[in-house]
Amino acid sequence: MAAGLITNVVFGFVRAAVLMAAVEVNPTFGGYSEGTIGAYIWLSQGLLGAIAFWHLPDIVGRIRTGDIAIDFLRPIDIQFAHTAEYLGRATCTLIPRGLPSIAVGALTFGLAFPNTPGPYVLGAISLLLAMAVSFLSMFAVCLTGFWLIETRGMRALHMILGTFLAGLFAPVHLFPDWLRMLAYATPFPSMLQSPIDVLSGRTTGLDAVQNVAVQCFWLIALVVLGQLMLRAGRRKLEVQGG
Repeated sequence: MAAGLITNVVFGFVRAAVLMAAVEVNPTFGGYSEGTIGAYIWLSQGLLGAIAFWHLPDIVGRIRTGDIAIDFLRPIDIQFAHTAEYLGRATCTLIPRGLPSIAVGALTFGLAFPNTPGPYVLGAISLLLAMAVSFLSMFAVCLTGFWLIETRGMRALHMILGTFLAGLFAPVHLFPDWLRMLAYATPFPSMLQSPIDVLSGRTTGLDAVQNVAVQCFWLIALVVLGQLMLRAGRRKLEVQGG
């Protein structure tokens, strides 16, 4: 956790230096001010530990070794069990990594946050949905192991596309129209950009509710996709040995 916090803070300073300079040069920079771009930077850094771009679910090894056959016999849904475990782990990272990162940003750059409780309540729901969507997306990628010998390539592609389209390197609002439309046709903005927009107050009222509704759509879609892949994988699975 300490190493992750230090990494978050260091890269936060690098990103803040670049994007703050861009805002100073162009005051209409994607509709961001120095305070709101600072909130975007440090919220995104603080949430990295809770988003599953770099998380490797245990199911990867269990599919490869055949131990997944034991999981199929247990009286609990595999997808639900792994998701619940991840959500518990991700929530715990918010205190030692997320909050200190945001505090460092507030002390060094000054961040613009809402002064009413509404965005924080809706933002907490959005953040929980973001963590669930990010894990279920990675979980679905890992389930390709039922058909592929090695999933590292698929996971790497998911991480590279996901971090970019989620708005980690630059806000999705700065993308060209065609790329922004492409990004929002995927679940990736729901993993990072959406909760940041709600928590920072960039989107309010019906727009914020719409963001959360889109996250709910992707949550349901990924749950259904995971269930279908598990059922298909169960028919595909072959386990050999004593």
